[in-house]
Amino acid sequence: MAKLMSKKEYEERTALTRDKRMAWWREARFGMFIHYGLYALIGRNEWAMSLENYPIEEYEKLAREFNPKPGAPREWARLAKEAGMKYMVLTTRHHEGFSLWDSKVNPYNAVQMGPKRDIVKEYVDACREFGLRIGFYFSLMDWHHTDSWRCAFDPDARKRFLDYIQGMLRELMTQYGKIDILWYDVPAPMEHWEGWDSLKMNLMVRELQPDIIINNRSRLDEDFGTPEGHITAMDRDWEACMTFNDISWGYVDSNQAKPYSYTPQQIVKMLAQVSHDGGNLLLNIGPAPDGSVPQEAVEPLTSVGKWLGQNGEAAYGKLDKLDRSNPSGVGSISVKGNKVYYWNWIWPMQGEMALGGFMTP
Repeated sequence: MAKLMSKKEYEERTALTRDKRMAWWREARFGMFIHYGLYALIGRNEWAMSLENYPIEEYEKLAREFNPKPGAPREWARLAKEAGMKYMVLTTRHHEGFSLWDSKVNPYNAVQMGPKRDIVKEYVDACREFGLRIGFYFSLMDWHHTDSWRCAFDPDARKRFLDYIQGMLRELMTQYGKIDILWYDVPAPMEHWEGWDSLKMNLMVRELQPDIIINNRSRLDEDFGTPEGHITAMDRDWEACMTFNDISWGYVDSNQAKPYSYTPQQIVKMLAQVSHDGGNLLLNIGPAPDGSVPQEAVEPLTSVGKWLGQNGEAAYGKLDKLDRSNPSGVGSISVKGNKVYYWNWIWPMQGEMALGGFMTP
C-alpha cells in the first residue's frame, strides 16, 4: 500500500528521481503513438461515439466485429523501429471505454469480446522484440460507464468510478512487466486532481512501476508536458503529440478523406524543431480496422528512418546547449558536445552555403 503524503511531499519525492527516470526519454526524441479501438471500424473519428451520439447498445455491436489480424501489433513495432522511433504509446483504452487487455475489472474488453485476444500483451511483446520502450495511453474519461459523468456531482458514483479506474490501472501496472510511460488523457468531468484522487492513483502507479514516467494529464504536473497538435517548447520536459492527419487520431477511411498528409520532409522538419527546442515528437497513426497500417503512412515513415540512419546523431540525444534562435531564418542550430548541427530547409541555387558568426575554441 502506497504511503499517503501531501501533494508537496509527492512532488518533491518524484523530482528527486526524475533525471534518472527521464534520462532515456531525453535521448529518444521520437516515438510512435497508436490510436486503435472500436472507432477504427467507423473510420471517421475516434470521438464518433460522442460526436455522432451513438447509443451504447449500438456502439457495443462494434466489439463483435473488432478483429485485428494476427501479428498486427508486431507490424506497428517493426514500422516504428524502421522509422527510427525509440518508443511507442498504445491506447490501451480510449474514451469509448473498450479495454484492449484481459481486464477483470472491465468485462467490456478484447478478450471477452471480438478477437478474444489480449492486444496489449501482443503489443508489449512486439515492443520488447524490437527493442522499443513501452508506453500505455489510458483515458480517464469513459463514455461507456454509467458513473463517468455522474461522478462529478454524486459522491457514491465518484467512489465507484475511481475504484473502477484505479482497478484497471493496477492491472496494467502488474500484468505486463516493466512499463516505461503512462500517458493519461482527458481527466473529465472532474476539474481538480483532488476529484480524481490523482495523488493516491499515481502513488500506486509509482509503487508498482518505480521507473515509470507519467505525463501531465491527471491534473498533476508530473514528469512532462504534452502540447497537442502543435510544436511549442515548454520550460520543462515536453513532448509534442502530432497525428498523421488533421481529421482524426484514429483510422480514417480514405474514401471519406485523404487521411495521411505528412511527407518525409515535413516529419524531418518536425524532428528538427523538437530536437532544437529540447523536446520529443510522438507521431500518431491510426491503424485500419484489421490493425494494418495504411501504406500512406508506411512509406513516409520508412523514408524518415533511412534519413535518421544517416543523420540520426543530429536528432537523437540530449542537447548540451539549448538555443532557440534561428540565425538565417531558414534553419536552426543545436549543440551537442563540441558539435554544432545546422538544419537547413532552403538550399541556395548556386549549390553552396556560407554561415558566418560561428566561433570555435
